[in-house]
Order: sequence, then C-alpha cells, then structure tokens
Amino acid sequence: MSDDLICVGAIGGSYGVQGEVRLKSFCANPDDIETYSPLTTEDGQRAFSLAIVRPMKNGFVVRIAEVATKEEADALKGTQLFARREQLPHLPDDEFYYTDLVGLDVFDTGGTSLGRVKTVQNHGASDLLEVHVPGATTTVLLPFTKSAVPTVDMAARRIIADPPEGLFDT
Repeated sequence: MSDDLICVGAIGGSYGVQGEVRLKSFCANPDDIETYSPLTTEDGQRAFSLAIVRPMKNGFVVRIAEVATKEEADALKGTQLFARREQLPHLPDDEFYYTDLVGLDVFDTGGTSLGRVKTVQNHGASDLLEVHVPGATTTVLLPFTKSAVPTVDMAARRIIADPPEGLFDT
C-alpha cells in the first residue's frame, strides 16, 4: 500500500435497488468520510464521489455518483476506499493512523525484541496491535493502551511495550 493512501472505509454491498451502497467508515468521526470524497481503490484505478444519504446501523447508506444500478453496487461489495494522506487531518503527537503502525518493530522496556506489528485491530472495546513473534507461527494481541505501549517512536520505526505479565510467554 502506498504511504500516501489511508484506508478510510469499506463498501458492504448494495442497499435497495437504486444503486445505493452500505458503507462502513473507519474515520474517528464517521461522517467525515464524505468530506474526503472522491475516494479511490488501493491501486488508484477507480475513484468514487460519494454522498451520505442517511445513517444506518454500523455505517451509512451512501449514493456514489459513478454507481447507478443495484448490480453495479453489488459488484463493489468488499471494496476498500482510500483517501490521500494530505486530505486527512494532522494528528496530535499521541495519535496514529493504523497504517503507520503496521511494520513497526516492538521491543519490551528492557530492549528485547517482541516482534513486529502485523495489523491493528479494533473489535469494539479498544485498539489491539497484532504482533508477529519472531520464530513463531502465532501472533499476540497487545492492547494499544498507554500502560501497555508507553512509547511509539515513529522516527525510529519502533514501539516500546510494557505488556501484561505472561502475554508474550510461549
């Protein structure tokens, strides 16, 4: 993925028969996704101008100018939508875009390597860093909290973690 593109949402499929789609926003303020329009696919081959029609459970009903039929809307199911980094707001020093955390090396407070961030997940309660442990086929879900992750050094591309006892024991 390009460092210039940030995933801000995904199309969940069609809504009704007029070409509208269900959209899940990944933005901190979900309805901000409309202000970043037009959005593109990851490869930049397609662009979508969107307008929120109304909110719905877990997202929005959206009209995309380039989509006129239910069949066209169905074909977009699962499409991730990306905004250019310069379209997005500048974040405070203690906030990060998920994409910027992926690939960072993770060390404990003593300097021992714990692994590398594979993904950032949020299942509703809080953010979790999925850390790939070196030499293992498994990953560990590290809570992305100030107590468990006191330092994120973007310049050095590393995270200093103080994980809960036993989390990285194998």
